[in-house]
Amino acid sequence: MTYNTVFLREQWRSADKMYRLAILLFLVSICYCFADKAQPNIVFILTDDQDVVLGGMTPMTKTKKLLGDAGITFTNMFTTSPLCCPSRSSILTGNYVHNHGAVNNSIDGNCSSPDWQSGAEKKTFITYIKQMGYSTFFAGKYLNQYGDKNAGGVEHVPPGWDSWVGLVHNSVYYNYILSINGTAEKHGDDYKTDYLTDLLGRHAQDFLGYQNEQTPFFMMISTPACHAPFDSAPQYVKQFANKQAPRTPSFNQHGSDKHWLIRSMKSPMLNVSIENTDDIFRKRWRTLLSVDDLVEGVVNTLQDKKLLDNTYIVFSSDNGYHLGQFSMPRDKRQLYEFDIRVPLIIRGPGVPAGKTSEEPVLNIDLAPTFVEMSGHEVPSNVDGRSLVTLLHPDKQVKSEKWRDRKSVV
Repeated sequence: MTYNTVFLREQWRSADKMYRLAILLFLVSICYCFADKAQPNIVFILTDDQDVVLGGMTPMTKTKKLLGDAGITFTNMFTTSPLCCPSRSSILTGNYVHNHGAVNNSIDGNCSSPDWQSGAEKKTFITYIKQMGYSTFFAGKYLNQYGDKNAGGVEHVPPGWDSWVGLVHNSVYYNYILSINGTAEKHGDDYKTDYLTDLLGRHAQDFLGYQNEQTPFFMMISTPACHAPFDSAPQYVKQFANKQAPRTPSFNQHGSDKHWLIRSMKSPMLNVSIENTDDIFRKRWRTLLSVDDLVEGVVNTLQDKKLLDNTYIVFSSDNGYHLGQFSMPRDKRQLYEFDIRVPLIIRGPGVPAGKTSEEPVLNIDLAPTFVEMSGHEVPSNVDGRSLVTLLHPDKQVKSEKWRDRKSVV
C-alpha cells in the first residue's frame, strides 16, 4: 500500500468522523429547539359576577400575589355583554352575541340550546386546542341551561373536553347536580363534601396529579363565586363584618338622564334596601376567599410538579356587578362600567412579572388567545384578537396599534 493510499484513507476517515459529528450536533440542536418551544400548559379560572369597580379583587390577596405579581394585570378588560350565558358564550367562541346567537340565559334565547350545540359549540376554543394534542379538563359552571332535559341532559358532554365536571344549571354552592363525564352526581349541603368551590378545587387537583411534562394540558375551572346565593365557607362567614358597599358617585342617586329602566328605580333607596345591599357586598367578598384558596392550591401543585414555569394561568370573570348604583338593586346587565369592567390577570412563560397593561381588551379576546397559546392558527371567523403579543412586549412591533379605544369604551 502506497503512502498516498494510506494518506487518502486517513483523510476519508477524518472527514467521516467530522460528518458524523456534524450530524450529531445538528440533531442535538433540533432537540434543544423543540425543547425550547414545548407547548405550554394553560389554566383558565373563571369567576361568576366578579366586578372591578366595587373592589371585587380586593379580598383576593393570594391571587394578586401569585398571579398579579408574577404576571400582567389588564386594567381595561371588558365584557361585551354583561349577562352570564351571552358572555360565557362569547368567551367560549371568541364571538360577539350577534354571531354566536346566545342572547340571554334561557334555552329559547339559545343558552346551551340544541341549536347552540349543533352550531357554535362545535367551534369553541377547546375544539381547536384538542387538535393540538392537549389533555383537557373542565369543572364548574358552563352555561346556565347546561344539563337541562331540553338541552340534552347531563349526558351531553361538549366536544373537546376529555374530563368533564359540569354543573347542571346556574351557580349554587350546595344542593346541586354535576355531570361527571355524562353521569349525574347529586350533592347535598355538607360543607366538607359538597361546597362547590372547594369541590372544584379537589377535582382540579386530581386532574393535575396525572399531568406531566410530556403532554400539554388545558384546565378550566369555573367557580360559582361570587354569584348569588352568596354562600360562603363556614370559616369565612364572619369576615369583613365592618365593610359596606362602596359609596360610588352614582350610589343611591337617581339616574334622571338615563334610559327608562334606570329612571324607574325608586330613589333614594329605603334604609332596609341599603342595609341589604351592604350585606350582599360582604357575602360576595366572603365567597371569593374560597376562590383565593383554590388559586393558591393550583399554583402550589403546579410548582410541586415542576410544571409552573411552562404554564399560563389566566384569571377573569364573565361580567361585573352593581350594588346601589343609580339606586339599582343587585344585578348586572347594564352597559355601565360597574357591569362591564371585569378582572383579567395572566402569568406564564415569558410574561413579565408585576406589570399592568392599559390596553383595551375584551372577553372575546380570550378564545383566540388560548388557541394561539396552544400553537393552533387562530380561526378567521372569530371577532376577538389574541392577546399573545401583549403578553410579550419585547416581541411586539412598536408601530403596531393594538385596538382603537373608541371602538371599545
